Amino acid sequence: MPAALPFQTPIIIGHRGAAAHAPENTLASIREAAAQGVTIVEFDATISGDHPPQAIIIHDDTLDRTTSGTGAVDKTPFAALRQLDAGDGERIPTLQEIIAEVHRLGMTANVEIKVAPDRDRETAEAVMADLIRYWPEQAAPPVVSSLSIEALEIAQRERPDWPRGIVLRYKPDNWRELADRLDLAIISYNVGIETPDEIDKLFASGRHIMAFTVNDAEQARALLERGVAGIFTDTPRTLLPVLAEFQSG
Repeated sequence: MPAALPFQTPIIIGHRGAAAHAPENTLASIREAAAQGVTIVEFDATISGDHPPQAIIIHDDTLDRTTSGTGAVDKTPFAALRQLDAGDGERIPTLQEIIAEVHRLGMTANVEIKVAPDRDRETAEAVMADLIRYWPEQAAPPVVSSLSIEALEIAQRERPDWPRGIVLRYKPDNWRELADRLDLAIISYNVGIETPDEIDKLFASGRHIMAFTVNDAEQARALLERGVAGIFTDTPRTLLPVLAEFQSG
């Protein structure tokens, strides 16, 4: 049976913190998400080029889009990564640092394991090791999600009591079997890809269905009326009033 979610649904989740308002996946973005009022943030955990690797927070496989650097993230040592500007003078944080900030701010997290190319196992093991080491035992558990089946298998092996979610960017034909085998609590889908018929099938699975990435209030309202359990957004302050109105109505 899937693990229970550590929060009430429906919920608005800060995507990479509050990525429309601060550099994504940075401590500043986490703080901005908290300031805008969310109680849960999503961020992307991957690995550096060290041996053993360091668990760090960045979305892309390469440094070019979000930092002052270039090249592959997982081929760059942490000491070099730490010198880069991740936007507005922010640095690439470690997983340990971002966990501490999340809890200092009284939030919880959806930790997406963003596997390095062809290094699913190594990425997942490094991320899970730090999650287990640094996530406070007395706190509600994080949600662990990934596009990678191997990463979710490792998350299930290491902490079967933590809720897991699959991120469907392009849905595999065997997604129902995967949801059962991995005891998935959440299925997250891309609102720009899935058709209405496919979305109906997701809802029929009995899992908590979440949508990404939504920054438009009217779209969010329609999704809440459809019954989504959560919405990932770059701009929490735009969608939180929509959720409040939905819940009061």
